[in-house]
Amino acid sequence: MSDRPVLHLRDRAAKALKDEQMRQAVRKAVDRLSGNKDKAARELPNWEEWREQTRLIREHTVDHLDYYLALLTQNIRKAGGKVHFASTAGEARQLIAKLCQQYEAKHIVKSKSMVTEEIHLNSALEAAGMEVVESDLAEYILQLAGETPSHIIVPAIHKNRYQIAELFSRVNGEKVEPDTPALTRFARKVLRDKFMNADVGITGCNFAVAETGSITLVTNEGNARLSTALPKVVITVMGMERIVPTFEDLETVLSMLPRSATGQKVTSYVSVINGPRQPGDIDGCEQFHLVIVDNGRSRILADEEYRSALHCIRCGACFNVCPVYRQIGGHAYGSVYGGPIGSVITPLLENDMVFWGELPYASTLCAACTFACPAKIPLQELLFNLRQKRVSAGHTDAVEKFAFGMWKRFFKLPSTYKFAMKAASLGQKPLVKNGYITAALPILANWTNSRYLPAAADKTFRDRWKKREK
Repeated sequence: MSDRPVLHLRDRAAKALKDEQMRQAVRKAVDRLSGNKDKAARELPNWEEWREQTRLIREHTVDHLDYYLALLTQNIRKAGGKVHFASTAGEARQLIAKLCQQYEAKHIVKSKSMVTEEIHLNSALEAAGMEVVESDLAEYILQLAGETPSHIIVPAIHKNRYQIAELFSRVNGEKVEPDTPALTRFARKVLRDKFMNADVGITGCNFAVAETGSITLVTNEGNARLSTALPKVVITVMGMERIVPTFEDLETVLSMLPRSATGQKVTSYVSVINGPRQPGDIDGCEQFHLVIVDNGRSRILADEEYRSALHCIRCGACFNVCPVYRQIGGHAYGSVYGGPIGSVITPLLENDMVFWGELPYASTLCAACTFACPAKIPLQELLFNLRQKRVSAGHTDAVEKFAFGMWKRFFKLPSTYKFAMKAASLGQKPLVKNGYITAALPILANWTNSRYLPAAADKTFRDRWKKREK
């Protein structure tokens, strides 16, 4: 799915914790988003019933994914579109590049798409000699910065307006003022020209509707409409689980998606594509292609323990309440999918519990993500199970293995437990200050450098209770 970062999770997190500007920007944004979501939930009657209905729709769809993919394919082809399946990221890149070359495309405009980030599409098309421009404002900013998204909904959540102005000024050749109207005006000027000259438009897919063969795109900027209405050729790239059975089901998930993501009742633009232009249509593409990407999803689908991870509607609500994400931002996760949902799906998509299996530890297991999820995915449970899976496979640090081995040995019997507590009480004395262990010992440093480690009591509870009884 993604190139493996050079640094491990612990080192990436340590680096992120030193970036105070990023941390302030992320905290401010997620506080606003989660506050808006809470307000939207209070205003919508029977919020928990809506969550349950969303869960049922996603569960039913994923459990019968083969049927709905076949129905979607049939209806798209009936409308004149073409459907392609890609089992891996490499196969998807090759397929899309071949389609673009088939139409002699030189200029490509893209709307926001996490699955194209997942398969690293842009670099593949650029290597084939094509110009690829992100049309979503945040994605365009990140493209100029050479960065990946740090949030599913707000990709440039870690950037402030001064950093964005600096990027735009570099492209413009003269200063662009760091205020929102000026920044928007510059982006509009650049992107409008790209829309008008695009040979191919590439989009993601929020949800495909199986019963009609429709592709639904949800944006706040209208860039997806321009990316699909102006170019002669449109290619939509879709993760194989991004599907709902009917428009009635779509109504439910589209009621929950914006409310959970940003607190909006509805996004500014909901666009529905029904294949290529038909006789009598005044706009639309001449050729439409849907590329359905597996890239590890069928492996998750086959595993009943983790299948619910595919129920995600990509709202980012779990990001906004996660105490770990708000401290380290999205890039520390090392994957295009950060936050709690990324910590679940990345090890599964990559099928790698050695390196990517670190991600489930980027969680306090506080369950805030589970309660925030509009599809009621048991994220806390999945994170815990992935930790168990990694430990059972033997992928744990030698020091950790030794420490828990000793814990097991000493805590198995009352006599050894008493001995261990007495030894700890006496041995800790040189390390204790004001009731806490503050010394930066190699084994304890990762705890004591950011959190309080209470010292062991001089007398155990049992000893004190015995004295009280006497």
